[in-house]
Amino acid sequence: MLVHAYGAHAGDQPLESLQIERRAPGAHDVQIRIAYCGICHSDLHQVRAEWAGTQFPCVPGHEIVGEVVAVGEHVKNFKAGDLVGIGCIVDSCRHCDECADGLENYCDHMVGTYNSKTDDKPGWTMGGYSEQIVVNERYVLRIQHPKEQLAAVAPLLCAGITTYSPLRHWGAGPGKKIGIVGIGGLGHMGIKLAHAMGAHVVAFTTSESKRMAAKELGADEVVVSRNQAEMAAHAQSFDFILNTVAAPHDLDAFLQLLKRDGTMSLVGAPATPHPSPQVFNLIMKRRSLAGSLIGGIPETQEMLDFCAKHGITADIELVRADQINDSYERMLKGDVKYRFVIDNASLNAA
Repeated sequence: MLVHAYGAHAGDQPLESLQIERRAPGAHDVQIRIAYCGICHSDLHQVRAEWAGTQFPCVPGHEIVGEVVAVGEHVKNFKAGDLVGIGCIVDSCRHCDECADGLENYCDHMVGTYNSKTDDKPGWTMGGYSEQIVVNERYVLRIQHPKEQLAAVAPLLCAGITTYSPLRHWGAGPGKKIGIVGIGGLGHMGIKLAHAMGAHVVAFTTSESKRMAAKELGADEVVVSRNQAEMAAHAQSFDFILNTVAAPHDLDAFLQLLKRDGTMSLVGAPATPHPSPQVFNLIMKRRSLAGSLIGGIPETQEMLDFCAKHGITADIELVRADQINDSYERMLKGDVKYRFVIDNASLNAA
């Protein structure tokens, strides 16, 4: 079936209205009418061919929420009318150790929601900047939030799980001092989640103007990272630091804030590498520098349930399809608090 979508035909061209083909639901498939789709910085990198391997036409979007409209004959856990989400994964090999452990995000054959090889036309996946999507039930997530919060739930499918997974893996909770570097699309979710987990949360920003905003999000303390005295006051005191910044910067300034055996995990993906950190900042205190990639399907469901229980959603600005290109430019300037979300009902009009 043909559906309206928004995508680009080349990396140097703006996104525009187009039509794409979706497969008919198979026996284990769920067909979803997409209500809203978040805009992720990854979308911009991929559709502009700043990351290698972009297939065109490219339809981005992996922060998808909507309503089930049809299910295959063998689907047992979903029915028409259910509120559901689709994140960054729409398939995987299903038989490796990672898939068996519910860590499909680390499967060597993970199929991304867009720009991944598939048997569906045109040969690669098309994402959530579209009216509908059809996905195997294993990769469909149930949403418990009230329907009126649905637009603000969309970014949880990437920004939410990208920050929840490392916070959970490295034990954020009561008695732990947790740092969140960056107060943007990822960072604002990290602050909310770490606060809800019961940790003592310290937010790091380069901008004095974001101090109050960070505290309103749930930070117990805010440090302006350009202020050397403020940074020095926290030396060797953090159990864990979640670094969400997607631009190259000095990692040593934050590694020095970790306790012995502390860890800093990177989740921001800069287009060019960070300057290499000093080895002695790691070996002298047995510190770790790590990374984390989204989360598996079970953990993403856990995150959604946790957010529903604690009333957590993203802070968003809702935009029409014909505002996507402008939203990309504003996102590059940091001119959004804190995530853009597309009203997919506007795709038809576009």
